[in-house]
Amino acid sequence: MVSNASALGRNGVHDFLLVRATAIVITLYIIYMIGFFAVTGELTYEVWSGFFASAFTKVFTLLTLFSILIHAWIGMWQVLTDYVKSVAIRLGLQLLIVVALLVYVIYGFVVVWGV
Repeated sequence: MVSNASALGRNGVHDFLLVRATAIVITLYIIYMIGFFAVTGELTYEVWSGFFASAFTKVFTLLTLFSILIHAWIGMWQVLTDYVKSVAIRLGLQLLIVVALLVYVIYGFVVVWGV
């Protein structure tokens, strides 16, 4: 087992459970969005902004963004630790991925709460 400070979970089982839990949240959000599109007749800016004005939609969207962050980080960490043997390259790639994921979540937070 690889023990690293950059791992999100405490161990492999913890990572496994986090990935499964975040996958469930992401799936529920997709179903929620498909349901919205299915029951909405004509999609206009007013309808879309009204949908995202709901506190439930904002919170659910942010929960999904955080779930994507966790899900992506664990997956990328596992791929990098398995296939990139050079520690310097792996740490550089991990840094780039962490920065990108944090930018996505911060930008998503600004967009969702800016409506």
